[in-house]
Amino acid sequence: MSEHSELDGNRVTTITDRALPAERTVRSSMDLAPETVRQILGATDENLTAIERELRADIHVRGGTVSLSGTAADVALAERVFSELASLAGRGQPIAPDAVRRTIGMLTNEVGESPAEVLSLDILSRRGKTIRPKTLNQKRYVDAIDENTIVFGVGPAGTGKTYLAMAKAVQALQAKQVSRIILTRPAVEAGERLGFLPGTLHEKIDPYLRPLHDALHDMMDPEAIPKLMQAGVIEVAPLAYMRGRTLNDAFIILDEAQNTTAEQMKMFLTRLGFGSKIVVTGDVTQVDLPGGARSGLRAASEILTGIDDIHFATLDSSDVVRHRLVSHIVDAYERHESDRSGELAVGNRAQRRAAHAHSPRR
Repeated sequence: MSEHSELDGNRVTTITDRALPAERTVRSSMDLAPETVRQILGATDENLTAIERELRADIHVRGGTVSLSGTAADVALAERVFSELASLAGRGQPIAPDAVRRTIGMLTNEVGESPAEVLSLDILSRRGKTIRPKTLNQKRYVDAIDENTIVFGVGPAGTGKTYLAMAKAVQALQAKQVSRIILTRPAVEAGERLGFLPGTLHEKIDPYLRPLHDALHDMMDPEAIPKLMQAGVIEVAPLAYMRGRTLNDAFIILDEAQNTTAEQMKMFLTRLGFGSKIVVTGDVTQVDLPGGARSGLRAASEILTGIDDIHFATLDSSDVVRHRLVSHIVDAYERHESDRSGELAVGNRAQRRAAHAHSPRR
């Protein structure tokens, strides 16, 4: 194929001597167990609808036979999707539209790991509910907790940072890998001070610790939690209560770490004792520190990078496991902040040039 351009006034017209041939259509079929196909398609074919929405290949299902047609690349991707979903079904994992979308997303992005392995890693089960990672980054985060003494989980709201860390803490306690769980977060509030809030100290700090209590109730028998807290097996306390202590044989989680100062972060990390593990979670885009104080989480990411047995796991909007709109909201805010930073940089350069132009000559 050859092409050239002709200039006519202000218009450029591209002339193609020969059009590209249409891509050749290929066909493929897969034979699966009828029960597996039913699991993949989902109730009322809800999974099939999600598959057809995400893939370009034409899909026809009859009995246990899945027929595919389209371009070679589209058919190859569809084959991999059905193979991974069949593997998930074979592992006894429930398949929902969300699992379908995440499987296709991992295969499309060529992450190099099997989606079936990512989505079938069980951490904790209670009353028929199983907690497991739902994205590749979440699995890497969970694996890092197993492999390192200190792990930082950094990412936006809804990416499962705290929830997965809590699940790993309960798992470690049940397996007797640790003798206690310590959950803490800084009691930083926007525009208020604890001293001005009504009630006892416990009543004042409870709203800041409530999310940790809620997660615990999802993972353990609610009747057992007060007894474990009374016995000191589970401790939920503000970060200030960690000062001066050495925490041995414990799984320690610091939540909302973006609201620590650099000094508080150093104080907390140096509480680490023998046989303990620390997970620090936070979102550096949601800092509530007064007076523009620098976040201890941001400082730690600069100071501690590269130290053996300390791992920084990063999650992003693609790892959001709340309502699908949450990931779009996170992306929209990131774009806005990026655009605003660019505008401020341009404005600052313009101000400097103007000031230089009006400065007295020497």
